[in-house]
Amino acid sequence: MQDLSLSAAKNTIDKVFDGLCNVIKGREDTIKLLISALIADGHVLLEDYPGSGKTTLTKTLGGLISSDDQSSISEHILPFRRIQFTPDMLPGDVLGVNVFDPQTGKFHFNHGPVFAHVVLADEINRTGPKVQAAFLECMAEKQVTTDNQTHKLDDLFFVVGTQNPLDMAGTYPLPLVQLDRFLLKVPMTYVDANTEFEILSTHDSLVANLESIKPVCTRTDILNARKAAKEVNVSKELRQTIVQIIQATRNNPQLQFGASTRAAIMLQNALKAWALVNGKDFVSEDDLKFLSKYVLMHRLKFHSAAGDPHKALEELMTPYLENLIAA
Repeated sequence: MQDLSLSAAKNTIDKVFDGLCNVIKGREDTIKLLISALIADGHVLLEDYPGSGKTTLTKTLGGLISSDDQSSISEHILPFRRIQFTPDMLPGDVLGVNVFDPQTGKFHFNHGPVFAHVVLADEINRTGPKVQAAFLECMAEKQVTTDNQTHKLDDLFFVVGTQNPLDMAGTYPLPLVQLDRFLLKVPMTYVDANTEFEILSTHDSLVANLESIKPVCTRTDILNARKAAKEVNVSKELRQTIVQIIQATRNNPQLQFGASTRAAIMLQNALKAWALVNGKDFVSEDDLKFLSKYVLMHRLKFHSAAGDPHKALEELMTPYLENLIAA
């Protein structure tokens, strides 16, 4: 990787990271994972109970990235949009609808809230399967199709889905095909006591920081960082370990079914972005050990007898990681 390309990308990433940390406290790993998904051209699903900061985190990210004039559909694109999913929503509420104009005698397309750089899909598991399915094309293809017409989304298009745990009333489990469109699934666990005390002590200033958020980079800066991430080196040995882990998920009695080839590709892409976020131009075995669970857990289905799925995945991966370290 060229030093200039790496330096520019890291500068962009650092500014976004610092901007998020000014508003969100005690979530450094979560922030890095969010930025990694953005740089890897993926989407991220945040899961936790209400009040854990999922919405604030995403809203802040949207405010840190400005538009530029290089988008051919820029007149319809906003830097950030929030979609609050509810059980009574229709696909048109999300995608947009064709509206008849009596003055011209023609239909024109009213763009829905998916037309933005960063889209917060808030409580996505509170809406029905029809809306969830309509949202799938946006995430997978970066386009919207209504009445046999296709409307392109912006190249930057980045979805942060949030969901409450499935044991809460009024939730609809996301189908596996929808879960597979999220590069990472990140549980936002409770912050520790010291961080919670700091949040209480500085809450007013944190709110002021959020309300006064200004862009620190442009859409083009993020797209250039994505190009830089593609040049991060993954060694042959580490790539072989990825394949071994993916293959092992398909032959494990604790799993109903394992990870797909797409999961392997997603894991490699995420690792490259994670390395870049951490200022490196190569992927290490520690990166693989840390990141794998965020890429693979929502793509695997364990038998109930497997016990703790996270522990089962760690046990599955351990021998391959040990072989990589010993090599």
